[in-house]
Amino acid sequence: MNKVDHVAGHTFHGRKGAIQNSFRYSLDYILLDPEGSLKTPALFSVNRPNVTNWRDRDHGGVPGKGRGAAWLRDQFDQMGVTQPDRITLLTQPRVMGHVFNPVSFWFCFDTKSQLYAVVAEVTNTYGTRHSYLCHNPDFAPIRPSDRILADKLMHVSPFQKIEGSYTFRFDYRCDRVGVWIDYGREKGGLIATLTGPRTPLTNRVILWSLLRRPFGARRAFFLILWQALKLRVKKAQFRPFRTAPVPEHPVSRAREP
Repeated sequence: MNKVDHVAGHTFHGRKGAIQNSFRYSLDYILLDPEGSLKTPALFSVNRPNVTNWRDRDHGGVPGKGRGAAWLRDQFDQMGVTQPDRITLLTQPRVMGHVFNPVSFWFCFDTKSQLYAVVAEVTNTYGTRHSYLCHNPDFAPIRPSDRILADKLMHVSPFQKIEGSYTFRFDYRCDRVGVWIDYGREKGGLIATLTGPRTPLTNRVILWSLLRRPFGARRAFFLILWQALKLRVKKAQFRPFRTAPVPEHPVSRAREP
């Protein structure tokens, strides 16, 4: 994959339980090979300033100090996981120098081009990051119908507890991408989805996206604050970040169903 794809993403969040809240927004994502020699349009750059761009330092490690795909490969070595033959990253790009990614996804493929692992890189609004290595038992190929469980270990929303588990589902195709996350299936929680078609990233696509959704990830940040305000008005319990533990390790693995 020597080009960058645009994913016209649609995200839905639905809170379950006694205090319900839901929203649906459109977002612009990019899908790229973080280790490849990429052909990019004039308005997009890799590791240098531009109207829109992507930087290694935004991923793989502490936000702003990341090492990109090199960090991911180091983590696989430390966990004794087979190295991927190819990696693609689904994330929001920087727009006018600003970036905020609540969650990005590293898709890992074996030598047969089969998806066998996905690393969900979660970053909260307080700047803490934790990643979840999603895989089937024995790292069997991940199919769209597979449901992968991972224990929740990091404080994300101040309106949710740090308990329970995430159920991930992934659908990766040449023409579209889909991610579904169900948190707290047993007793409340929320459902989050991200789906959208894949098309080549072009200058025209970038300009059209900026007209329809100006400020890029900065817009997503303020939309999150708006939803938080709505939950406060609905009297949802607020849990300060200072009371939340920080995961000891940067990556945790999926657990058996």
